Amino acid sequence: MEKYKNIIIGFGKGGKTLAKVLASRGESVLVIEKAKRMYGGTCINVGCIPSKSLIVNGEKGVPFTKGIMKKEALTAKLRNKNYHMIADEATGTVMDGTAHFISNHILEVDNEGLTRVEGDRIFINTGATPIVLPIKGLKESKYVVDSLAAMDLEVLPETLVIIGAGYIGLEFASMFANYGSKVIVLDAKEKFLAREDDDVADLIFKDLTAQGIEFHLGVSLDEVSDRTDHAKIIYTENGQTATINADKILAATGRKPNIAGLGLENTDVKITDRGEIVVDDLLRTDAPNVWAIGDVKGGPQFTYVSLDDYRIILDQLDGNNTRSLKDRTIVPSSVFITPPLSTVGLTEKAAKAMGLDYKLFKFMTASVPKANILEDPKGMFKVLVDPKTERILGASIYAEESHEVINLITLAMKGDLPYILLRDQIYTHPTMSEALNDVLK
Repeated sequence: MEKYKNIIIGFGKGGKTLAKVLASRGESVLVIEKAKRMYGGTCINVGCIPSKSLIVNGEKGVPFTKGIMKKEALTAKLRNKNYHMIADEATGTVMDGTAHFISNHILEVDNEGLTRVEGDRIFINTGATPIVLPIKGLKESKYVVDSLAAMDLEVLPETLVIIGAGYIGLEFASMFANYGSKVIVLDAKEKFLAREDDDVADLIFKDLTAQGIEFHLGVSLDEVSDRTDHAKIIYTENGQTATINADKILAATGRKPNIAGLGLENTDVKITDRGEIVVDDLLRTDAPNVWAIGDVKGGPQFTYVSLDDYRIILDQLDGNNTRSLKDRTIVPSSVFITPPLSTVGLTEKAAKAMGLDYKLFKFMTASVPKANILEDPKGMFKVLVDPKTERILGASIYAEESHEVINLITLAMKGDLPYILLRDQIYTHPTMSEALNDVLK
């Protein structure tokens, strides 16, 4: 049985980055990945990178088949780079196969045979997997795809039904609508983007509807049945039964930790009733020298959060213990609809619910020169400030390049800087970030 200093199960962002650093230091590192297609992890293969590639090309008017080809070329290049990032290290090894715990530090890897390996330290980095709701006929339908398979379609669906009006569902709705699909979104929730401020949500709903996307909210899905060349979806809306025919059905109803088959029952690792691996603030499980990284431990499912997990663990392995989950208080996020929605900190709705006193800055994107240059002046900026301390409480930006501007605001919040620093900053022109001069007046 081969023994390694470090074994990392899964090729995701946090784990692969840790593997590279430890191997470059001369420590033996084994990365186990069950699918060659997933070298490099979810983000570069079936997540944020390919989806954003498809979104950008859809906005440019690139035909769907060409967009798929460009996406495939990009992911293949990144996949190869990530494989060699580990495999080319003298003490780094990539093993294909599915890992299963025999005990806290012994794994059995299944790949046309069984191989046992032992690790002094083990890092569980298996990510998350899409949730398919228990709707009659949905799981069995040959026309259903999840968020991963949707990016591998070779033919653009003429009619696409998306189950779920959450952030993932909206990204795909906007993307496929840009390519020319008729997109119909069904969701059990009656309120659209309930976590966002109503004025922001209303703008997004209006714009997506104008894009040709059809929404049915507050519905219950009753059954999916296959026909010769399409799927039939039966749902109930306002007490009335309705039917939609679709070329494809995208199930976009969230993701859950990917722990199936890991054999955690053979270890001291504990999980929650949601299937999330239980960790402390240093990402340690209840099994000694076993950590969990990324989506598998629950929390925000972002690649950049997984990367921060790596920083916490490496800091710990280096004996510093200066970083922990307690530091992760300000995390921005972006939804890549057209234009993108980006947020950080508190929304106005949340501030009101908490009874906080705040000063609101609100500015329509139509007044930003760069937005007009980009020929997409839709949206608005909202920034909340504590009137006593002048510190930023949160921001919601629905505008072109909001995913870049939100990082400036996040940095100011993290640095505990007054909002006037952003207000009075000299920005290059024309840019979306210079809008902060006017937003924060």
